Amino acid sequence: MAGLWTASILIVHAVFVAKCSQFLSEGPGKADIRSWRMCFITLDLMFGLAWMFLLLMNVGSDESSRTFMLFVMLLVVAMSSMLASSLPIAVFAATTQVTAALALNFLLGGTVREYILAAMAVTAQGYFVLLAHRLYTTTLATMEARAEKDALIGELEQSKAISDEARSRAEAANIAKSRFLAQMSHELRTPLNAILGFSEVMNNEIFGPHAVPTYKEYCNDIHNSGVHLLNLINEILDLSRIEAGRLELNEEPVSLLAVVEDCNHLLTLRAKNRGIAIHEVFEADLPRLWADERAIRQICLNLLSNAIKFTPQGGEIWLKVGWTASGGQYMTVKDTGPGIPEEEIPIVLASFGQGSNSIKSAEQGAGLGLPIAKSLVDLHGGTFTLKSKLRIGTEVIVTFPPERVVSALAPVAEAPPTQPAAETSQDTGLRKRKIFGFSR
Repeated sequence: MAGLWTASILIVHAVFVAKCSQFLSEGPGKADIRSWRMCFITLDLMFGLAWMFLLLMNVGSDESSRTFMLFVMLLVVAMSSMLASSLPIAVFAATTQVTAALALNFLLGGTVREYILAAMAVTAQGYFVLLAHRLYTTTLATMEARAEKDALIGELEQSKAISDEARSRAEAANIAKSRFLAQMSHELRTPLNAILGFSEVMNNEIFGPHAVPTYKEYCNDIHNSGVHLLNLINEILDLSRIEAGRLELNEEPVSLLAVVEDCNHLLTLRAKNRGIAIHEVFEADLPRLWADERAIRQICLNLLSNAIKFTPQGGEIWLKVGWTASGGQYMTVKDTGPGIPEEEIPIVLASFGQGSNSIKSAEQGAGLGLPIAKSLVDLHGGTFTLKSKLRIGTEVIVTFPPERVVSALAPVAEAPPTQPAAETSQDTGLRKRKIFGFSR
């Protein structure tokens, strides 16, 4: 009987190993999960029946035999619960009949001790079933977390690949844009120089007066259009250099007050032709700034040109320069123009952005003046603030940090020259001996 039982257990194990190997050899998604579940449950049932017959055949009437069989039952149930925890139904199939047979055998004994052993067997069965279920849920949660992690890693890799591809495209587009701007600026400036030069010659009538006076007006229009186109090309190139981070500041001590006065002087004639009054409010004795003079001049010219362009005839412009509360310096351009709607302020500060007032008034411009001025202020570490109200006016405040203010240093006081002490005859003799190497 022992040989038959051992052979049956080995056959069940051999079939189990073969079926597991066959299941693992099938690819994911190809296996019929329901049929495989039934196969493993049947094999576990046969495994449990074999152990049940062993216990029924070997349970004796003595106490030591019954205690030993209880220990064997606990060992079988524990082993089956651990091995079959990935399939909770198989745990019931492998352990329920073993526990039921042993507990029924104990109950038929009729003594209190055997009743207690039966209760212990049933309690142990319930504990190990609960443990198997807990192991199953833990394993399932671990597999779900691993699957989510793998999916997240896949998404991250896909996002990284998309990001790298987008970055490479952006870099290629930026390089193409830079090459295009460099080539087109050269191709456009060459004929523009001829247009500007010949139109100026014809406008000034250097080789003689025009037969038709209208031609002179045409030459003036050609020259003004060429100047506008040249300025537009320069603005686009400046903005592209700023966006690419290739604009380097040539920093030196610069007087903000002198630059603003110079820009005001350049644009005074244009303001007078439009009937606009410019009021200057400058604080005296301002120290110099450590900045790029060309950039500061371009900021002031862009802001003042915009104010003159959009201020109606008879309007006023206030130009202010002074100290900030933190010890820096500021420049303000305020006009009495039509103003900018609050929702359009981000638009006018963006590249090629134009507000509704600019479109309605048909003023010439590409919407690059304010973005270039703001970018240049940012390169200096300053702040650019635009305030505007409809039908009241617009105010642009540019501030430079205190770190860029060059403070004058006090002159260094030189120490008075010290008079050498009178030399005694003994010191003179010692010095001579040292010089000529004399010694006593």
